[in-house]
Amino acid sequence: MKIAVVAANGRVAQKVVKEAQERGFDVTAFAREDENKSGAATYIKKDIMDLTKEDLAGFEAVVDGFGAWKDEEQPMHVKTSQHLCDILSGTGTRLLIVGGAGSLYVNPEHTVVVCDGPDFPSEFMPLAKAQGEELAKLRDRNDVNWTFISPAGDFQADGERSGKYILAGEELTLNSKGESIISYADYAIAMVDEIEKGNHIQQRISVVRE
Repeated sequence: MKIAVVAANGRVAQKVVKEAQERGFDVTAFAREDENKSGAATYIKKDIMDLTKEDLAGFEAVVDGFGAWKDEEQPMHVKTSQHLCDILSGTGTRLLIVGGAGSLYVNPEHTVVVCDGPDFPSEFMPLAKAQGEELAKLRDRNDVNWTFISPAGDFQADGERSGKYILAGEELTLNSKGESIISYADYAIAMVDEIEKGNHIQQRISVVRE
């Protein structure tokens, strides 16, 4: 399977590249830096906003690994994913987006999300709001085979690769220990599983460590 990973030098994207290549996928990484930190065998220096329809032609799936932490950069979550939607519009290529947990629902009516809670850390609020808006904009797109994958609340960069996870939906899901936790490595497994055999087209799904 031939896939592209954009913003590929990010830490989550690196794990996705590694997982995909270990399964024998043909991975092309795109990032704006000179240095290839992604681990991909094929690396193309190109900013996500400069990508064209021609750049992404022929890939079965595109993974959007974009992430921003500075408050002033948060609008780029919507801009980058919508740009990818525009250039993949009307194609059969899947677009899989590394999402956030702040927009997961915490009630059956789907009217309250995680970041609405009184204990949600204020420093993560701009990011949560931006990714929530990103998801809302994706829901308006019926011309793209997108999938938005939210991690658990405790998203651990250096957590172990257990190889086990629970695939869930729109609501914050806890494991048998009452935890909302997943490592980047296990998230990458779930992402590549979705590319390989998933069919959650135009849906948001979530993952938590088993």
